[in-house]
Amino acid sequence: MPEPNLRMSFAFATAALSALALLAGCRVGPPYHPPAAPTATALNYKESTVNFQDTAGWKVASPQDAMLRGNWWEIFHEPELNALEEQLNINNQNIKVSFEQFMEARAMIAEARAQFWPTITVNPAFSRSRSSSNLVNSSQTNTGKTSTLWSAPLDVSWTPDFFGKIRNEVREAQYASQVSAADLEVEKLTEQSSLAEYYFEIRGQDMLQQILDQTVAADQKSLDSAQGAYDAGTGDKIAVVEAQATLKAAQAADINVGLSRAQYQHAIAMLLGKVATDFSIPVKPMIYTPPPIPTGVPAQLAERRPDIAAAERTLAEANATIGIGYGAFFPNITISASGGFESSTLKHLFDWPSRFWSVGPSASQIVFDGGLYRAELHQYEATYNADVATYRQTVLNAFQQVEDALAATRIYSQQILRQQEAVDAARQYLGMETDRYNTGVDPYVDVVLAQTTLLSNQETLNALQVEEMTSAVQLVQALGGGWDHSQLPTPAQVSAKTTNADYTMQK
Repeated sequence: MPEPNLRMSFAFATAALSALALLAGCRVGPPYHPPAAPTATALNYKESTVNFQDTAGWKVASPQDAMLRGNWWEIFHEPELNALEEQLNINNQNIKVSFEQFMEARAMIAEARAQFWPTITVNPAFSRSRSSSNLVNSSQTNTGKTSTLWSAPLDVSWTPDFFGKIRNEVREAQYASQVSAADLEVEKLTEQSSLAEYYFEIRGQDMLQQILDQTVAADQKSLDSAQGAYDAGTGDKIAVVEAQATLKAAQAADINVGLSRAQYQHAIAMLLGKVATDFSIPVKPMIYTPPPIPTGVPAQLAERRPDIAAAERTLAEANATIGIGYGAFFPNITISASGGFESSTLKHLFDWPSRFWSVGPSASQIVFDGGLYRAELHQYEATYNADVATYRQTVLNAFQQVEDALAATRIYSQQILRQQEAVDAARQYLGMETDRYNTGVDPYVDVVLAQTTLLSNQETLNALQVEEMTSAVQLVQALGGGWDHSQLPTPAQVSAKTTNADYTMQK
């Protein structure tokens, strides 16, 4: 039958557990409600309702409520770009950094949840000692003797979460992990968009190279013609010099194109996690027209942008931090127990008479801290209010980016039509001036002016076509790519134990 004091200890432990059951549902701190975000009342984006008839083929996709899904870059129907994007998703180092930060945030949830459980410590020990024989007037009766002590103690310490402090810390870690998950998606979208933009820039450089190659060839023919006329005595030296100057200028510009192309190529290599020295993209001059891009409706935008999701989850995290601040005003109650065996001989260490034990609660509460806890609480509240403003600013910025990209794509498309007409007119102008020079009506300097005008208009047209494509990529990025709020992991999902298989799959 248990000893009376042991029965009393059991009764005390039972009472403590009953109190825990009564207080387990208590959690201090304000409940979280997502704040109202700025939203558009219109059914369509303003720039998508402007007249699109006078464009070079680009238009807003129909129906308006369509959304991009999955691999958004496939909308451009460029197999080489698709292959590069797949490599980026696997090998990009910035994406890997964001992924590891997400895994770190998930580990911090487990760290916070560990506080729910008691801490159990074992500390087996052995000591052998001898007391002094020269202890004058000592009350000890074992002076000058040698003693041995074997011990096998077990200590248990538990701080129940009476006031929800630990639960708020777990929630804070869960929301922080969701923020990290959204940041990972932002990083993916940023890197994917950069790759698409660099790719179309390279194709624009390839087209510019072709234009300049053709210009150099035409200028060489003009120089040969001027030189032939001069040698035959029907032309003058100034025409030859002007033709030479025009040719050399075109050749210099032709060479310069290689610099920008090389830099874009090196940038893509870095995005793909490859050494720039070993990476190259084949030359392929192409003219692109952006495909119809489904914009959806403005009311969907907040659900499609991972940066908005990150800003909202940051708010939830800040709210949980306020709850932690409130928890500091309540006492910490710790239930401790220790027990084990002690003996002077190893043989009798685990005999029943060698046992010892103790159990009891303790409570601690700071009664004066100079206003520290209250100041910290005010700090957390100010942080939350700042995060509210940041969240709303993020939403406003999203609408601006969509409208900017829509306007850019539309206006570039319209400008391309006029610029194409300018190129056609410049080409006709050059042909007419060449005929007038050959018949002796105009000097060769007029031909040079016509050549320069044509080349300038061709370069401008090519630049506009590239800008139109990069604006289309920026529009997709502003719309959130193929992401949707339903893809954000829930608190339960980020709290789930991560296995090695899961880790490898996510990498």
